[in-house]
Amino acid sequence: MKVEKFLEIIGSDFYTGVPDSQLKALCNYLMNTYGIDPKHHIIAANEGNCTALAAGYHLATGKVPVVYMQNSGEGNIINPVASLLNDKVYAIPVVFVVGWRGEPGIHDEPQHIYQGEVTVKLLEDMDIKAFVVGKETTEDELKSVMKEYKAVLDSGKDVAFVIRKGALSYDAEVEYKNDNVMVREDIIKHIIAVTGEDPIVSTTGKASRELFEARVANGQSHKYDFLTVGSMGHSSSIALGVAINKPERKIWCVDGDGAVLMHMGSMAVLGANAPKNMVHVVINNGAHETVGGMPTVAAKIDLVAIAKACGYPNAVCVDNFDDLDKELKLAKDRNELSLVEVKCSIGAREDLGRPTTTAIENKENFMEYLK
Repeated sequence: MKVEKFLEIIGSDFYTGVPDSQLKALCNYLMNTYGIDPKHHIIAANEGNCTALAAGYHLATGKVPVVYMQNSGEGNIINPVASLLNDKVYAIPVVFVVGWRGEPGIHDEPQHIYQGEVTVKLLEDMDIKAFVVGKETTEDELKSVMKEYKAVLDSGKDVAFVIRKGALSYDAEVEYKNDNVMVREDIIKHIIAVTGEDPIVSTTGKASRELFEARVANGQSHKYDFLTVGSMGHSSSIALGVAINKPERKIWCVDGDGAVLMHMGSMAVLGANAPKNMVHVVINNGAHETVGGMPTVAAKIDLVAIAKACGYPNAVCVDNFDDLDKELKLAKDRNELSLVEVKCSIGAREDLGRPTTTAIENKENFMEYLK
């Protein structure tokens, strides 16, 4: 189904969400149609954030908003759905559009398998009526469902469309780019040249995939790295837990701007604990690149100032390899918590692979190495 017709049938004029590759057609249409426009389209930091934004929109306008997200974000909406939107509380109607990663019977990455199994059940448990949209779904069928949904929404309840792979299409393309010159894969190569045999916790998405392939290219073991293939936004907290309990080791976290934004409160906890043996590297391309390239707000904020305000004793930003190498070496030798923000371009190799070890193998090898 064409995404234009899908949204015409839903009939909303406000959209907020977190991008998903399964919803690329929707995301690209919104960017081409509205860009980032507070009146019509806001990309949020996390799914709970956009659910609350949607609630505010309804309170101000009386109209029904749309929240889009990958199914991995369902966990982030449970609290605002149950304690804010629910008809036993404020009865705020929202249409959720959920990309179905890990649908049973469809091959996907390990972090999506269980989430895919429980996607519809979680929505039902939250009293959100769900309809699955596939390639075979017709416009008439969708109109019939939306007519039924209108009565549900009018009663102050929420509804969802769960989108199967390839169900929505959009003919136009969107080019996402910035003015930064450093490529993330090269940045990671510079990082591991400095870290040596120090343990690294890397964020979800292409950064972990590139770290894995860099180890292969160097003939190095993967035991040094914990690849956080899911749990977006939690890598720095994982690294903090490791750093506190392995004070004799230098622990590195290779993070992304979208992940940092998703759970920025972790920076406050990091700064308050200030482990002397940890380095937090944030590769900032101002984009949700792994799921398509839609922008984050990280290009417009001062992460260094935020880190310092959170209690990081050292925080710098670099935009070239000479400064990157210098600051990485200083951080390695320093006996204090450090943050290094690295300005990065948007883009990755078309043939970028995925880890060939299982998640369990990754965990066990990393734990054994930490011993």
